[in-house]
Amino acid sequence: MIKNKEQGLLIIVSGPSGCGKSTLNSMLLNKRKNIVMSISDTTRKPRGQEINGIDYNFITTEEFEENIKNDKYLEYAMVYTGTYYGTPSDFVDKKLKEGIDVILEIDIEGARKVNEKRKDAIFIFIMPPSMEILKERLISRKTESKEQIIERFKTAYKEINEVSKYNYVIVNDNLEEALNKMNAIITCEKCRVDRIEEVEIGNQEEIIHEILMDMKSE
Repeated sequence: MIKNKEQGLLIIVSGPSGCGKSTLNSMLLNKRKNIVMSISDTTRKPRGQEINGIDYNFITTEEFEENIKNDKYLEYAMVYTGTYYGTPSDFVDKKLKEGIDVILEIDIEGARKVNEKRKDAIFIFIMPPSMEILKERLISRKTESKEQIIERFKTAYKEINEVSKYNYVIVNDNLEEALNKMNAIITCEKCRVDRIEEVEIGNQEEIIHEILMDMKSE
């Protein structure tokens, strides 16, 4: 018998805005057992129906900066608005030790920082079918101004150039197919030889003896 390590997988998912990564992650959570999204700390105020401890951990700037000093983040960044976002190491480590897989949806800069600390992480890049389709998706959302869409489009080009630094790439042309590929990647990763903790094959002499006895009785 082969006994695999109970340690969960840390799954890093990146991709341009509009590629559908958030939708895929939500679908993956519904499809698999023992898998969660990482909950980030942020210094911004809650929006709409967001709930503290579920959507984000809403903390003060002082608390966040104290956490930085104490090296409590797997990765963190300050966005242009002066707002901090960060991934608490404690949450991720706790879930992984419990055998629960953790999805971390972050940009390429965040993924690079995680890679420096966690070589065991799995890096998946979600690619749009084409830049033309990405443009249509961004426009159809009707949530951003023309200037914001242009900025996101420029950022998308930079992000796609980083795809070779990821372990896997999935072209999200069809949601179900893309979901099946994500699910297959995780299943395959759990079958890796380096996840084997122990191999129990029994005592050779005892098994040979049993074979001889069974054949004798026939």
